[in-house]
Amino acid sequence: MRVCGKRIRELREERGYSLQDLARKAEISVSYLSEIERGAKKPSLKTLDKIAGALNFPREQLVEAGNERGIALGERIRLLREKKGKSLSTLAEEAGISISYLSEIERGNVYPAIDTLKKITTVLDVPLSTIIGTGGSLGQKLRQAREEQGLTQADLARAAGVSAGLIGQIEQGKVQPSLKTLEKIGEVLNISPCYFIADDTGLDEILNQMSPAVRRLLMEPQVQSVLRLVCNCTEEELRFILNFIQLYKRCH
Repeated sequence: MRVCGKRIRELREERGYSLQDLARKAEISVSYLSEIERGAKKPSLKTLDKIAGALNFPREQLVEAGNERGIALGERIRLLREKKGKSLSTLAEEAGISISYLSEIERGNVYPAIDTLKKITTVLDVPLSTIIGTGGSLGQKLRQAREEQGLTQADLARAAGVSAGLIGQIEQGKVQPSLKTLEKIGEVLNISPCYFIADDTGLDEILNQMSPAVRRLLMEPQVQSVLRLVCNCTEEELRFILNFIQLYKRCH
């Protein structure tokens, strides 16, 4: 987990706080806060709690991912568990799983079955989509992808060659962008345009039907690269792929 110093600085400036103001509210030194914002220092969770409290902003949204896919599943679970004030042993007991297994999940060493994730989210009283990072309208997905990469609306607009106002309207759901605009935005974020328009309805049920081995396979970078290529297929190409899969399964 990495703290998004740039996000902290943006929130501080949005609230009209100087470095001294926020440092005083969070009860930390000005120099330490400055280093956090510059990414030179990694604060403890206790310090991050103080900063989040001073900004009146969720702590889990002050961290950034190590890759474009967002905060890792295990990190999401740990952040939510700590936010609920539950220890590792308490959550494990209430979810009916072993402490060692939950620890392995949070450290990212194992990917649990959907049934296990449902038990965990039930105890944490959050939707399953909060853990696996699914769902959301086009605007919500765009905002999430932009923030995960530490970009402001102005940053994204400039790189994509569109206005910051348009990005803001898309994120608020006031404007439906053209495919050409989505392609420009997707190119900047290194995300296929189909990510923004795909309907996530029923995803839980689809994942639940897959074996643990298949779910683990879907998490591999090479497999995800193939899936991104599929997103860009034409209808004719996709039907050819589906027909080939059906033929392969009949022959085996």
